[in-house]
Amino acid sequence: MPIPDDVTGHEIDQDVRQELLSLPKTLAEDVARNLVMVARLIDEDPEQAYAYARIALRLASRVAAVREAAGFAAYATQKYAEALAEFRAARRMTGSVELWPVMADCERGLGRPEKAMAMAGEPEVQKLDKAGQVEMRLVAAGARRDMGQLDAAIVTLQSPELASNAVHPWTPRLRYAYADALLEAGREDEAREWFGKALEADKDGATDASDRLAELDGVEFVDALDDDEAEPVAAEADRDDADEDGESPA
Repeated sequence: MPIPDDVTGHEIDQDVRQELLSLPKTLAEDVARNLVMVARLIDEDPEQAYAYARIALRLASRVAAVREAAGFAAYATQKYAEALAEFRAARRMTGSVELWPVMADCERGLGRPEKAMAMAGEPEVQKLDKAGQVEMRLVAAGARRDMGQLDAAIVTLQSPELASNAVHPWTPRLRYAYADALLEAGREDEAREWFGKALEADKDGATDASDRLAELDGVEFVDALDDDEAEPVAAEADRDDADEDGESPA
């Protein structure tokens, strides 16, 4: 697959570049450039990111960072069995527990919430950093909801991290998940309060808390012009362009 000329491979994290030093120089550069494309596309075009990840995997399957990238690309395209296999491989190579929450979420994606819940109780969770533990809590609450245990999901999310006024990168998602669970339980006033708190912490637009609040308040968003109104505007624009060119529109 083509890679833009401006992608050099030097854009990847230093830790990943260090891992790639085990490869011949030209091969390492090819792998690095494909990994850059994965990172660049995974949010906006996950299928394309997945294609680049498969190329990197074919070139360097024994590099943990490549297995991890392939896992996230598969996860982004809902290929949960494949993602889980790649995450397990990366974990075997590194011994790190960092991927434990996303591995548990893959179990949810495969329709095995009970397995995800079991993973939430494993010793690995205690080895996670604070962000990882919050992520595991989110996955566990999601698994509870998958199993129809809504009240248990709400209790799972009630934690010191949720009660804290401090804002961390995971704060908006934690508050949002709590609000969403409250709403499903019919606790609309509390849900509105927590969607508001999620929005307050969400400076990067990681959630759609503002839209959820608007829905609760009965606000509907409509396009300024409907299709019938938009067409004459487009036709008029074509006529203007034609007048300038001295030609009739096709």
